[in-house]
Amino acid sequence: MKTSALIIAAACVPFLSACNTSQPTPKQATATPAVEPWVADARAAASSVPPKLLAVLQPAIKERGPAGAIDVCSKEAPKLAKAASEQTGWQIRRVSLKNRNPKAVPDAWERATLESFDKAQAAGVDPAMLERAEVVVENGQSVRRYMRALPVQQACLQCHGTADKLGAGVAQKLTQLYPNDKGTGYTLGQIRGAMTLRQPVAN
Repeated sequence: MKTSALIIAAACVPFLSACNTSQPTPKQATATPAVEPWVADARAAASSVPPKLLAVLQPAIKERGPAGAIDVCSKEAPKLAKAASEQTGWQIRRVSLKNRNPKAVPDAWERATLESFDKAQAAGVDPAMLERAEVVVENGQSVRRYMRALPVQQACLQCHGTADKLGAGVAQKLTQLYPNDKGTGYTLGQIRGAMTLRQPVAN
């Protein structure tokens, strides 16, 4: 069994984004079949973590600055993702072609999806409307997979932007915590990565 769709407004990991609490719900193309319940469930699960992470990061940025917030994010984001996974039944994480956390390296399916998101954005599609939902077979087991693009928001530039946009002390903190960091150099609206969810289908 396999259903696949790169769903975009014309034809959406980290969390939708800790910097984005108002992304619109992706729209289906007229040619796309009605959304299956599990896709709607995945969307809801993908939206569950960002507000919680934002609630932690906002005071951290205010009290400790962007560099101090990186410390908080590195510790709290994994905890929140784990808690959401346990609550929703989805395996939840963020991935990026330019990952910061070593655990955010995409697998082959995720990489292909991220590349398709980049191509869609280059073609003029609003990145906030990009998502992919598919049932794949992994080692004989059907697995539901879902991804939604994460466009860079203004606040994200303090930790993910070009050198002139990074907050005070951020570059040094990244060198300390993530010596192999690739997650800077982004511009406003550029796709930084995606929220990715997976869930084995019960037999």
